[in-house]
Amino acid sequence: MAGLYADGVELTVATCQFPVGADIGRNARYVMDQMRSARAGRADVAHFPEACLSGYAGSDLGSFAGYDWAALKGQTERIVELAGELGLWVVLGSAHPLSAPHKPHNSLYIISAAGAVIDRYDKRFCSGGPGGGTGDLAHYSPGDHFSVFEICGVRCGTLICYDYRFPELYRAYKSAGVQVMFHSFHAAHVDGEHLAEMRAAVGLQWQKLNPGGTYPGITMPATMTAAAAGNYMWVSCPNSSARYSCWPSFFVRADGVTTGRLRRHRAGVLISRVGTDEDLYDSTVAWRERAMAGQLHSGELVRDPRSEVRTEL
Repeated sequence: MAGLYADGVELTVATCQFPVGADIGRNARYVMDQMRSARAGRADVAHFPEACLSGYAGSDLGSFAGYDWAALKGQTERIVELAGELGLWVVLGSAHPLSAPHKPHNSLYIISAAGAVIDRYDKRFCSGGPGGGTGDLAHYSPGDHFSVFEICGVRCGTLICYDYRFPELYRAYKSAGVQVMFHSFHAAHVDGEHLAEMRAAVGLQWQKLNPGGTYPGITMPATMTAAAAGNYMWVSCPNSSARYSCWPSFFVRADGVTTGRLRRHRAGVLISRVGTDEDLYDSTVAWRERAMAGQLHSGELVRDPRSEVRTEL
């Protein structure tokens, strides 16, 4: 299942997308079908979008009022069992209920190939204003921890959607030795009115210069490219394919090169391979650790009056 790149480890990743909705059973069928497809493609891990099993509150469902938590638990258990049967790791987006009156977490369950939940990442930066009544914060409680684990000897981490706006998270994971990031998104199921509002906010005159046309379509893929190249980290980026989806799922190599992309608005599984000893371009390798330690320059500083006086030509 896992091969070798030179003297390094190879990890095969299945980045999965389907039209996530409010129907837990339908979502679960997609997840399990794509798990089987991932295993048939010799993947070591199947990675799914944000809230792909539970549905995404505020988009796929209005709220968690009257939500069938028992059904969600039952389908999650089926997926965990199937992971063990297939010998497949799974990174699964879902909601995780808390004790009343607390709102649930927006989570990723990390399920091992032995069929066990070994950790859970809870979205740390939920969108919305400080009052907590808008965006994700209207429906979810933020998390407080990182999730770091190993698959086939490769050190992995997890993030969810709006976390992408906070590069501090990538730097912290890099400090922990993470080589592959499983960053799940849900930038889909956008209705026509909201889509028009986003495009207008971007500026209709700038649409040709900004493929994607919406803030998620412009900034999310670009930030993932920068995160991969700046941190020398492979990044798997699944998104829901429910119309309107702002962009299709893709995979970025550690040098910032996109190596695969699915088709927007179509369910699919993208197979990508990580070779930790591949000879990839990394222009920041000599200085990254110094920068992370707070030494924010390359080379050696000099003492020179011509340098120190900054108001003279």
